[in-house]
Amino acid sequence: MAYNTILLKGEGNNVEEIKASAAITPGMLVELHYSSGDKVRAHNKDDGFAIPMFALESELEGNGIADAYASGDLVRCFHPKRGDQVYALIADGQNIAVGDRLSSNGDGFLREYSSPESTIEETGAVVAIARENVDRSTSSGGDTNTTGRCAVEIV
Repeated sequence: MAYNTILLKGEGNNVEEIKASAAITPGMLVELHYSSGDKVRAHNKDDGFAIPMFALESELEGNGIADAYASGDLVRCFHPKRGDQVYALIADGQNIAVGDRLSSNGDGFLREYSSPESTIEETGAVVAIARENVDRSTSSGGDTNTTGRCAVEIV
């Protein structure tokens, strides 16, 4: 199902604006980049520890979910709680099924968690569970409109 917003379920009161250190698309898993002066960037470590934070669309500026922020823009960042749902970006080459555990692809996109289940609590890498099926196994080019997204529930 296609949505026109990133925040699908949750209170939405845990949002802050943080300056971007690079281009960011709404729906990306993002992180603070401390060495760049506390700016935000796409989460950059595949299967790495991640504190869930997602870029929202800049709706007050009239922008939608496919309208990227440029470097230096203020990015609306949402800090979801467990059980909140967001419309996240899914990496090319992924075939996601309902219930799959998702982690960072190292570029702001999510992918199926690829490490052994015994390491989940140790790494803090799993940020969400897929709420729908998304087949991007033959995709390339990072579609950020509808086919490259998936409703996910934060763990």
